[in-house]
Amino acid sequence: MAAGIDDIAIYIPRLYIDAADFAKARGLDPEKLQKGLGVSQMAIVDTNQDPACLAANACLQIMQKNKLSPEDIGRLYVSTESSFDESKAMNSYVIGMLEQVYGQGAFEHCGGVETKFACVSGSYALYDNTNWIRAGEAEGKHALVVVSDIAKYDMGSSGEMTQGAGAVVMLLNDEPRLLSFDPKVTATSIKDEYDFYRPFGKETPIVHGQYSNLLYMIQVRKALETYKKKAISSGLMKLEPGETILDHMDYLNMHLPYSNMGKKALAYLVRHEWRQLPRWKKIIQEIGIQEPIPKDPRGTIESVLGDEEFMAKDHEFTKAFTKTREFQEIYEAKLASSLVASKMIGNLYTASLYLGFRSCLEFEYQKGIDLNGKRFGFGSYGSGSSAMVFSGTIQPQYEEIVKNMNLEAELAPRRRLTLDEYETLHENKLSPEESILRTKREFILVDVNTTTESRGERRYIFNE
Repeated sequence: MAAGIDDIAIYIPRLYIDAADFAKARGLDPEKLQKGLGVSQMAIVDTNQDPACLAANACLQIMQKNKLSPEDIGRLYVSTESSFDESKAMNSYVIGMLEQVYGQGAFEHCGGVETKFACVSGSYALYDNTNWIRAGEAEGKHALVVVSDIAKYDMGSSGEMTQGAGAVVMLLNDEPRLLSFDPKVTATSIKDEYDFYRPFGKETPIVHGQYSNLLYMIQVRKALETYKKKAISSGLMKLEPGETILDHMDYLNMHLPYSNMGKKALAYLVRHEWRQLPRWKKIIQEIGIQEPIPKDPRGTIESVLGDEEFMAKDHEFTKAFTKTREFQEIYEAKLASSLVASKMIGNLYTASLYLGFRSCLEFEYQKGIDLNGKRFGFGSYGSGSSAMVFSGTIQPQYEEIVKNMNLEAELAPRRRLTLDEYETLHENKLSPEESILRTKREFILVDVNTTTESRGERRYIFNE
């Protein structure tokens, strides 16, 4: 049975901080943010917004667009690493909000959980619900998978320049108009790591940036190796001499903690895949330097990062490699369009991969490219750590969805924050009723209870 994404929608907060303003205030070079990291604007939540209402607004949008009733929805999953309760699942908050519009008890038949594994959990939720549909248990109903996060880092930290917020929701069913997932090829890699984590009671994460970036690429490469074996053994793909698995993917979507990390990850995977192919000799000749090797090739990530000579040479080699015609062709053809939205919105944690997918669909379609039958590969990563690699093909009815995508129009009513306003919001100095914007026809947070017997209870309303 086919299963996949029938439609996709996004909800992005209406506030943002401009990278140039941020850089100036922090004494940074704006070029570092805009060219080095690929950050132009970072979406920021208002005082009356949290990950649950971002998710609920995205769900309402996709349901209204597709004229769906609660009876049409069989499952509702929320994937996040911005959870504010260690017991009560975020999807229950979302259902409570939706029932303000659709009626009390309207979703009581709807199963679902909150999933957590840093930024990869949305991919696991997709996989779970896709298999629920393939097993025939959906019985004609749809699943909603929402990825919703607020990427927030300590003020003054290196991570502060890679913040963002938003939600992406995907409508899944057995007759998807947008993308059908390839069966029996999804591959994972997992291990116990402390590259990025957020202990109980801490609002912002503890980050080991270089370590996490390298671990991300290694884990995705391992998952790609397993994916390759499954794709070949299942008959999905047949590699001819001199080919790589990447040649059989028309587009690649990577996890994007910041947009340029996607380019780094692509370069890492391409180097790994091309290294044993005849084309690699030509590239080495073109670059004019040999690919560096660490002193301890089988060492730990710490030993590689500690090998300063190797790291310097590898940076130089990667920089030269990404300027070659061969890499530029694969980058422009398979990845570049997926990075556009990330530059305008920032880091969305679980949602970053799927914002990239949404971005690629819109901007490739605008080029006049026929996407029908194109295969999308997904490289998903979550710290802690796990990677998932999977794929799917665009369906003939895709144009019904993609032709109306307009990211600029959706982001147009945003308000640019001053640095003082941003810092006030960052440090939680305002209550929900002191919000900067007054929005209509959206779910908003109005109160968080502080009494002993009901501490932490959240109250939301649909703001008419």
